[in-house]
Parts: sequence; C-alpha cells; structure tokens
Amino acid sequence: MKPLLEIVKGVHPGKMVQRELLKRNISKRQFALSIGEHPQTLGAICKGTRKMNTALSLKIEPKLDFDEGFLMTLQVFHEIKLAKKDVNYKPDLTIINKITFWDTTLDRMDWNLMRNSVVQRIFSYGNELERQEIIRFYGKEEVDRILTIVKLR
Repeated sequence: MKPLLEIVKGVHPGKMVQRELLKRNISKRQFALSIGEHPQTLGAICKGTRKMNTALSLKIEPKLDFDEGFLMTLQVFHEIKLAKKDVNYKPDLTIINKITFWDTTLDRMDWNLMRNSVVQRIFSYGNELERQEIIRFYGKEEVDRILTIVKLR
C-alpha cells in the first residue's frame, strides 16, 4: 500500500484538515477557536482559497494527529502542481534541440497540452540528454504512461 503522502500529493492541505474535522464531527469554527485562530482563516484554508502557513500548521497538526510538517509538505506539493499547470512552465529549452520541433515555436508551445506529442517526438528523435530533461519535466510515471500509449518503448 502506498504511503498517505503519495496518495494525497497535490491536494490542498485545507482539504485534509476539512476531511479530518468531518471525520471527527468537529465544526471548523469550534476547532479554529480551540487553536486560537479566526474561524474565517480556517474556513478559507479548508476551501483552498488561502495557503497553509507554518505557524498554523504547527497548531493544527498535533490536534489532528498529523506528523509534524505534513500540512506544509502538502502545501509545497500543491504549489508544484499549480506551477506545472501554468502555461509559462516549460522544460529547459537550452537542452531541447529546435530541429526536433521544426514546425513550432518552442517559446509559445503549451507544454502541458502537447505533452503526448512532445514525449513521442523526443523519444523518437531526441538524444539521451533531451530524454532525461523530458522525464524530469513531466515525471517518469507520466512519460512511461505516454510511451505505453504510443508504444515507443
């Protein structure tokens, strides 16, 4: 069985707090007051509209039996997930050979939307350095998934 962090990686930490409060039948307001926080602050975090901060995570974690640092780790993974969705997020273009993508402008390409085509081209025509950059950028599991679909490996 996978560790909890692997399962919830990318989930906003407020969702985990909300889940635990529901499981224990504790109202957000009651919990917020018990840890000396404003109910609006906890409500915004549970909705995912506000980031978790270190001071608050240190108040919440012992009360809900989370390991120290768990909520902040979730916050970091959530921010990574959001950054990867950003259209400006792209691999290191100094490594990618422009000839491989002769028919497009690399700076303007949506790397998330075109991920299947990118992986297919790099693993068909690219060198080992380019392959490693694409694995770093998309992640090994995602590259393996795409390669299984296009049956290149």
